[in-house]
Amino acid sequence: MTERQRDLFDRQPAAWQCDDAAEQLTATIVFVEGPEGEFDYVVPDRLADEIEVGKRVRVPLGRGNRAATGYCVRVEQKAAGGRKLKPVSGVVDSTRLLAPAMLRLTGWIAEHYLCPWGQVLDAVVPAGVRGQAGTRLTTLLSVAGDLQERVKDVKLAPKQAAVLKVLSAANEPMTITELGRAAGCTEAPITALRRKGLIRAEARRVQFTAMTEASAPRRGDLALNPDQKTALEAILAALQGRRHQTLLIHGVTGSGKTEVYIRAIQEVVGFGRQAIVLVPEISLTPQTVQRFRERFDHVAVLHSHLSDAERQWQWQRIAEGGVQVVVGARSAIFAPTPHLGLIVLDEEHESSFKQESAPRYHARDVAIARAEAEDVPLVLGSATPSLESWHRAQTGVYRLIDMPRRVLDRPLPAVGTIDLRTDDHARHSRGSISRHLHAAMHEALDRGGQVILLLNRRGFSTHIQCPSCGNVVRCPDCDIALTHHRSLDVALCHYCDHQIPTPSACPQCHFAGIRYSGTGTQRLEAEVRTRFPGVPCLRMDTDTMQGRGAHERALGAFREGRVRILLGTQMIAKGLDFPNVTLVGVINADTALHLPDFRAAERTFHLVTQVAGRTGRGEKGGRVLVQTLNPDHPAIQAAVHHDYQAFADGELPIRKMLSYPPFARMIRIVVRGQSEEAVARFAACLAEELTKTFQQAGGGERVLGPAPAPFSKLRGKYRFQIQMQGSDADRLRQAVREIGPRLKPPDDIQWIADVDPLDML
Repeated sequence: MTERQRDLFDRQPAAWQCDDAAEQLTATIVFVEGPEGEFDYVVPDRLADEIEVGKRVRVPLGRGNRAATGYCVRVEQKAAGGRKLKPVSGVVDSTRLLAPAMLRLTGWIAEHYLCPWGQVLDAVVPAGVRGQAGTRLTTLLSVAGDLQERVKDVKLAPKQAAVLKVLSAANEPMTITELGRAAGCTEAPITALRRKGLIRAEARRVQFTAMTEASAPRRGDLALNPDQKTALEAILAALQGRRHQTLLIHGVTGSGKTEVYIRAIQEVVGFGRQAIVLVPEISLTPQTVQRFRERFDHVAVLHSHLSDAERQWQWQRIAEGGVQVVVGARSAIFAPTPHLGLIVLDEEHESSFKQESAPRYHARDVAIARAEAEDVPLVLGSATPSLESWHRAQTGVYRLIDMPRRVLDRPLPAVGTIDLRTDDHARHSRGSISRHLHAAMHEALDRGGQVILLLNRRGFSTHIQCPSCGNVVRCPDCDIALTHHRSLDVALCHYCDHQIPTPSACPQCHFAGIRYSGTGTQRLEAEVRTRFPGVPCLRMDTDTMQGRGAHERALGAFREGRVRILLGTQMIAKGLDFPNVTLVGVINADTALHLPDFRAAERTFHLVTQVAGRTGRGEKGGRVLVQTLNPDHPAIQAAVHHDYQAFADGELPIRKMLSYPPFARMIRIVVRGQSEEAVARFAACLAEELTKTFQQAGGGERVLGPAPAPFSKLRGKYRFQIQMQGSDADRLRQAVREIGPRLKPPDDIQWIADVDPLDML
């Protein structure tokens, strides 16, 4: 036991003490809120049958013995060894929330991502599951086990006999109300039978919120082309070998990857096991889910829009083994499947698989750890794999499977660029849509096609600036330009939601001619409606898709042809399959290209390639027009030519030269606080301690910074960052663990460590 634990557990009454050599049933507890680490408690005899690994328990904590709740992670007989342990007060859960395999996985996450284990446990189990949402405590009645012997010696009234007959014939326990209704009696005969010991009562939580599993018309298998057959054979070989293997399917958009996943899952379901399919939250469209429901009888869907009761119900179905396929966003990797046979992670390059709040895990890496631990195959799929996954496939860590052709040999769409620097655009275009794109939209619409326009900036104007004094209207808490939202008549911060009424004059010099510049999706929508009057248009971004079911309704209208022009942010760029889309326009391909982030070029390539894949999926074919100020940039050129290999060949040498992933590992430390000077000072101390730690160890790790973060102030706090890079991820993590206890920050300063960061802003 650590000194810290000895401090927490003071001297206890003699009744709690025991002989050093005697063994006692001991529960090891991890707290969600409270001290970090593992703490032992003795299990009283009255709780010996209730306590179980994976359940929550109530225990006294600290000198004041305040009531605390923690997760039981081990139960074992241990010699006292001089320890004076406090007893467990009670067991919170009637059934365990986490299986032993999931506990081991959460322990790995805590270790890998430098996060307290209790915090990981609480993140893995949804709040609705912890609170048993949608259920209530109900008394359930069943016949006593020794009924045949006992009933001979008891004289029963006719109504009591009728009740006993009904309950004996029931296939499962009944509530008092159900039994009274079925036997046609009041509660009195039931109470009499309970007193005589002929009916056993048990308090149990049962579902009271009405839940039904959604279904869809069944659909047969689709014919596979040679590329799909090759991919499926590779997955089936891993499945039949009953071994873990990570396979990366590099398939162009429209190559039929989903059909390959479904056929592999059919094999898994055929021998009684379950599959988890992870997709980006942005791609959890009805179209995606429908394809699985058309092929499997029992599909669970886990995503952020579920109510607590719905999530608890799905979780329970999965844990009981009643679900064949779990489809969900990143947290679905924790689905409690008792018979896992396969994990699929589609669009594996997507940044939404990385959680940006603690625990800051990446679902892809957690999927690898879980698949290895449970010895099942993992399939990663993407038209634009992350460079980390691509490098692992090239070096033999993953098995690479290519699917270079679209189904039915449909050609990839022709992609052209529109150079926004030319005078031609300035003379003929007054808005965001260039003359060439405007003409192409008219042509597509005249021929009965549909159009998708991508602009990865929401709002009406992206900044508000005074032409007299040059002042830009900024968020006082984030020091970021406010975005004008005309529909709400406000200027809004997209990071902390600070908002002010739309200014009619400069707040600084009061000049009345303040200028609204930059284009967001609201302004683009207004321009489209002006240019194409009478053509049904719909905007999809986080402003318009907030209502429950809004996403589904919008895509349904587009699929049915009631909407001809769909415009929006990246939520329309991936996972959609609409054969009648004949034109895709990228309004500005440069929005992420010059951000201070080493992945900026990769993100631009992904986005342009993915949105280009939304067209050309039907018999009408399709084309893509990309408006850009950088038409010669390697990322845009590679996307224009659908050439992933060219992009990777150009980008990887740069990453290697600068020791960036996939050639090195990274940890990003962000220090934040109210005082800019104090934050800078503490960040400098952190960087100095890290540098000393690495110098003493004699490794090749390096520490960059501290420096102000690209967004130097967010939500009222100044931010400085430190970047750690090295070839050995364990050494980086160990350095952070070592300095944590040594360097206590002032009360008004916090710091976090982000292992394998994706967001560098």
